[in-house]
Amino acid sequence: MPIRVIAGSAKGRKLKMVPGESTRPVMDRVKEALFNILGVGIRGSSFLDLFAGTGSVGIEALSRGAGHVVFVDNDRLAIRTIHENLAITRLAERAEVLRTNAFSYLQRPGPQPFEYIYVAPPQYKGWWKDALVAIDQNPAHLHPDGIVVLQIDPAEREEVALDVLEPFDERVYGKTLLWFFERPGDVDNAGGDP
Repeated sequence: MPIRVIAGSAKGRKLKMVPGESTRPVMDRVKEALFNILGVGIRGSSFLDLFAGTGSVGIEALSRGAGHVVFVDNDRLAIRTIHENLAITRLAERAEVLRTNAFSYLQRPGPQPFEYIYVAPPQYKGWWKDALVAIDQNPAHLHPDGIVVLQIDPAEREEVALDVLEPFDERVYGKTLLWFFERPGDVDNAGGDP
């Protein structure tokens, strides 16, 4: 099934698939629902597409006006496909594509914070939990009030002990669960130091 950009400057462009069986592209209706939930907040935002695969989610964010998207994947064919899809959509100037292990990326000191982090790892390996915990333990990756979105199979869902991130919504679309977490803003220091 072909994947395409749903809305924005690259609307209707067909995207290439990663050769082989290593990735599972998100269905159009799930992607559309995701960006309806995120709304206009995506405009001008910074967005991390972790386990990016085809790059279709980050490209959708760029098409809808995200200011900057970082794509992270460890698979050589996925990285090539992301570059090809950025060329097709003419959105490469606001993108950064990194071939690296997602967990190594999340361990980096002094990271640039993102307003949105999208996590869609290979299914049934428990990597979603490891990624969520890694973000929770190094929350500097996420702006205060930033949002993490997990894309997993509903059968994988289980509670995870977190110190910083708080779940606030979840939606099921067939075999896909979108689970939303936020990093609450620093309410204790909102008025400055006493």
